[in-house]
Amino acid sequence: MMAPSVLVVEDEEPLRILLRYNLEAEGFDVRTVADGDEVETMVDERRPELILLDWMLPGLSGLEVCRRIRSKKDTRDIPIIMLTARGEETERVRGLATGADDYVVKPFSVPELIARVHSVLRRANPDVLAQTLEAGDIVLDCLRQRATRKDRDLNLSPTEFRLLEHLMRSPGRVFTRDQLLDTVWGQDSFVDDRTVDVHVGRLRKILNRGRDRDPIRTVRGTGYSFDERFGAKC
Repeated sequence: MMAPSVLVVEDEEPLRILLRYNLEAEGFDVRTVADGDEVETMVDERRPELILLDWMLPGLSGLEVCRRIRSKKDTRDIPIIMLTARGEETERVRGLATGADDYVVKPFSVPELIARVHSVLRRANPDVLAQTLEAGDIVLDCLRQRATRKDRDLNLSPTEFRLLEHLMRSPGRVFTRDQLLDTVWGQDSFVDDRTVDVHVGRLRKILNRGRDRDPIRTVRGTGYSFDERFGAKC
């Protein structure tokens, strides 16, 4: 399955970079643009599965971009999540009435935004996201938040589930502790990188029994990854 594509429309460069980094870490194919006038051209060139659209943009506003996308037969069903600093109820209603599928107020939690992206994509096109992740004898049911190994239920906390899901979605990719903190716990969490080590240790104890092979690889001095060779036949 090809990576789901997301178009990020955001004129603030640091936020645009942050969104791109975290979405790519989740396995999305990401394109970015800073100007509202360029959105329609990019959508026509390659239709995205979802658009993250800032309200205040140079050129066309996010609201006008949303109206234009919704007015065209070929693009009217593309899911749109509006990003804005406007938190008032009347503004939220205005954004949703224009055709946005969801509405996220800045500043926002990156894990929450990623969760909303997954949620909107599942509603709009259930086939675009892998709802079940499998590697060897480990199976994650992302909809039901259930994990099994060799048909044995794994009693994972919500954080442990998010951590395992995040690693499994990008097998072989090495994530630093800071990257995992940002994505799994959120930038606003008051925890340090030792928290990652503790949770990885707990996750390993739950995953591995007896001679079970450990699917999580420690990269000394860097962080952790899900072993891309896990489950492969020798």
